[in-house]
Amino acid sequence: MRIIKYLFLLLGAVVVLTSCSKFSKVMKSRDYEYKLRMADQYFVKKKYRYAQQLYEDLFPVFKGSNKFEDIHYKFAYCAYNLKDYISAENLFKSFLEYFPNSTKAEEVDFMHAYCFFKQSPRPELDQTNTVKSMGQMQTFINTHPGSERNKEAQEIISQCYSKLISKDYRSAELYYNLGQYKAAAISFTTLLQTYPDAPNADDIKLWVVRSYYQYAAMSIPSRQAERYGQVIEEAQDFQDRFPESKLLKEAERYLTLSQNHQKSISQ
Repeated sequence: MRIIKYLFLLLGAVVVLTSCSKFSKVMKSRDYEYKLRMADQYFVKKKYRYAQQLYEDLFPVFKGSNKFEDIHYKFAYCAYNLKDYISAENLFKSFLEYFPNSTKAEEVDFMHAYCFFKQSPRPELDQTNTVKSMGQMQTFINTHPGSERNKEAQEIISQCYSKLISKDYRSAELYYNLGQYKAAAISFTTLLQTYPDAPNADDIKLWVVRSYYQYAAMSIPSRQAERYGQVIEEAQDFQDRFPESKLLKEAERYLTLSQNHQKSISQ
């Protein structure tokens, strides 16, 4: 078994070395048409690293020729498929600057915006590229109102929107978990004001009620009546805004508890 494994490893090494040797010869060639054919072959075979190096070498050679558009297009996709989204974004952008009337312009415009989306990080990290992705996708929709890609663009905007909500939601939730109830209440309130049509708006509002309730409960006796009053206002606002919510009963529980606390304080 060890011999067989060794032979497979040896064979693999030979294949790699042969491939590298062949590519090295292609790179050194001064037959640019041949290099272009090889670059296209590597691209079709999804050997994007090899294709990328060849296209990059051929860029100044074919710039201004009738072959430059296709080279530029494939060069951008090499970067994209290698997950180098910053380079891909710049290459898709420059493609549009060179070839604004290309039959590929709509596709490339979408890919330019999509590269920002691919750079969008986890919700807890900086969301600059998420915001840029939303703006770029909206620009794409406005620029190409009849595009079949608009549905996907809108879905991406929705995903980005949800990610932004998730980031602020987690921050507000962290305040609550740390026992900083007033800060949590303010953060959830701000979140709801920023995203009034959030799909989980009733959940966010309940967190406002819950946070203010905990803040009142932790307050000194002389401030509790006033702060339970804040809970009552928020819970009643929940009733008005979300009368059909599955969370209504919990909001009403905080309402009743706060009203009872106020009564006992006033006695």
